[in-house]
Amino acid sequence: MFLPKYPDSPTPPPAHTHTPTEPAPVRRSLPSVSIDQKTVMALVVGGIVLTALLAAVAVTAISVAVAAVVLRSMLRDQHRR
Repeated sequence: MFLPKYPDSPTPPPAHTHTPTEPAPVRRSLPSVSIDQKTVMALVVGGIVLTALLAAVAVTAISVAVAAVVLRSMLRDQHRR
């Protein structure tokens, strides 16, 4: 019976040699921010104040628009006479 001939070295030399690359830059972590109860309350109060101001601006804009429509209607009636 014929047996195949094996090379002396059981593993062939690698065709590709690995060259080490530069290490990845270290990511800086953001500074830790301590969130306490006062900070949360300040944010909640600030949000409430800003929401109230936005509502006040919206109500003012609507009332000005209604006043403009009423004045326009009154002036149109004056021109018809």
